[in-house]
Amino acid sequence: MSEPEAFRLAAVQAAPVLFDKAASTEKACALIARAGREGADLAVFGETWLPGYPFWVEGAVQDLTWEASATYLENAVEIGGPETDALCAAARAAGLDVVIGVAERDPHSQGTAYCTALTIGREGEILGRHRKLKPTHAERVIWGDGDGAGLKVHQRPYGRISALNCWEHQMMLPGYVLAAQGTQIHCALWPGWEKAPRPGEYCWARQHLLSRAFASQAAAYVVCAAGLRLEEHIPDRWKPLGVWEHTGQSVIIDPRGEIIAGPIDGEDILFAEGSLETVRAAKAACDIAGHYSRPDVFRLHVNDAPADRRAALDSDADFDEDDRSALLGENDD
Repeated sequence: MSEPEAFRLAAVQAAPVLFDKAASTEKACALIARAGREGADLAVFGETWLPGYPFWVEGAVQDLTWEASATYLENAVEIGGPETDALCAAARAAGLDVVIGVAERDPHSQGTAYCTALTIGREGEILGRHRKLKPTHAERVIWGDGDGAGLKVHQRPYGRISALNCWEHQMMLPGYVLAAQGTQIHCALWPGWEKAPRPGEYCWARQHLLSRAFASQAAAYVVCAAGLRLEEHIPDRWKPLGVWEHTGQSVIIDPRGEIIAGPIDGEDILFAEGSLETVRAAKAACDIAGHYSRPDVFRLHVNDAPADRRAALDSDADFDEDDRSALLGENDD
């Protein structure tokens, strides 16, 4: 049976319920259901949509900063927990695939959150998770470094899909890893278009520029899903941390790098039609992992093992008896 040529993409632009993972999950499930009713094959949410982007990390440190960070960690989700189970059930009920940004809590230490792109199949199962490799600037105070385990392309009935978070599109090499696996539909998760200090001006247009560059280089559709957070979405308790608005501006881009839908303002779902025929035409012109590559000149090595900071003393071959004695203080005079 041949694969379908056409598909329908959706960029979900909506504000989560900040600091409330249960309410945010309920809202996400409702948006997934709507995307399904409107015929989407794939629905994409922005960076750490659940339970929201940590907007206070760029501000001055105060007592409220630590309260916000603790509450954020409390509302981070664990894969396999009730929130991800609900998202899987919603995807299955709606009959579509979902890529959503979540703040993922480390299940072992319980003290670190990762900026994770979660890919869920229409069968109601988690296909993969990708933790942001390097949080950007002040994000490093709230998110841990990710790993290469999630740099995977997933084959779906309508095409191959992939995902990266925000400035991972600035890094170049993660994108090549996905292009080398033949991505055809890429999910670019962003916190949203950032409002500049002067009224009426906007900064960091990189979410469009880098998403369009990825589409052109990988010859793939890109769903540039942006977050939305206005002053009205920030609970009064947390407003003293500063109001840094993200105004969305989600777009969908074709494999030539042209915007074919959006940008949009406010809460809405942006749709666009795509086809594998268009993908193949673009790759025939430029396949950076195939006929437009030089593997005799360049080689890229990827460590795709999951990161694990725990090391059992009895199983670590590089940890000898002297190391063990020193750690336990047995060599102290």
